[in-house]
Amino acid sequence: MTFISSAAGVVPFLLLILIAAALIAFVLTPPVRAIAVRLDAVDRPNHRRVNTSPVPRGGGIAVTIAFIGVSLLALVLNAIFHVVPIPASVQPTDVIGLLLGGALAAAFGVLDDYFDLRARWQFLGQLGLALLAVAFQITVDFVANPFGPRNIVFDRPIATGFTILWIAGMINAINFIDGLDGLSSGIGFIAAITLGVISLTTQVGPFGQPFVSVLCFVLAGSLLGFLRWNFHPASIFVGTSGVMFLGYTLAVLSILGTAKVAIAMLILGVPIIDAFWNIVRRLAQGRSPFTPDRGHLHHRLLDVGLSHRQTVLLIYGICVVLAVLATVLSGATQLYAFIGAFFASGFVLFILARGGFPLDELED
Repeated sequence: MTFISSAAGVVPFLLLILIAAALIAFVLTPPVRAIAVRLDAVDRPNHRRVNTSPVPRGGGIAVTIAFIGVSLLALVLNAIFHVVPIPASVQPTDVIGLLLGGALAAAFGVLDDYFDLRARWQFLGQLGLALLAVAFQITVDFVANPFGPRNIVFDRPIATGFTILWIAGMINAINFIDGLDGLSSGIGFIAAITLGVISLTTQVGPFGQPFVSVLCFVLAGSLLGFLRWNFHPASIFVGTSGVMFLGYTLAVLSILGTAKVAIAMLILGVPIIDAFWNIVRRLAQGRSPFTPDRGHLHHRLLDVGLSHRQTVLLIYGICVVLAVLATVLSGATQLYAFIGAFFASGFVLFILARGGFPLDELED
């Protein structure tokens, strides 16, 4: 891993915006929690929940406001002081699509947090967000080729379809892993920091992508400030507003960065792999892929005796290992690492399932 020559000069600005976003999210979360309680947007304990007491949801609103507000501030400061160059690969429409899409994702999530929408409406919302990104010319134009030195370039229709699949899939992956206090927000923080660091290296090009790094660090700060209230025992959940916002934003940031999908797949390997294997298992059982149960990795770890906090920290550790691999590896080797983690995780889930409780006994 080789950092670009200007990386050291960018670090103070990155730390500044990270701290600013963290403070805003930290301060905004308690009033958001109070509003959620007043509106009765609360998760109550039942056979489907891990929490043992009522917990308000909708914390994603604080994360979203912090991210959009500090991102706009960073854009203004950068226009004045020219801290980082804006690469030709990132157009104004890309930034608009990122921020507008994130705001709409959170807004749609608020509706679900309050009205508890059916799965079909959630899927339509995810599809709408993906189409919005495509409308702003945010598409996955290529992926790393595991069998040769050149990238696999997509034609426009394939790029559009892959982008829709990637964004909707990322939102669902974050949704599936959002089962324990601080799990999805912590994983998102690790992913954002890693994407931001990699964007300062020559791995994504001879001049890096410090502008993308700025946006990643703003997201990381927003999640860090919220995590203070979301870590076990959580006083507020991220809610569908946070799941939709985080999934959409991480998906788009990975597209805007030259690093593209291969790095994001590895960094976010845990939620992506967990979502895939659970969808396959449910389909094999003749059930809807969105039917809740206790087949997720975090439920299995709880079933074998780990505590709530131990489970979350263990999954954090796995994500950090994958993040390190994404940083030190490059090109097709990242995809090979993901494939290895894919099959290893499937084997682990199979072993845990055989030693745990039947999947149909309890729902998540």
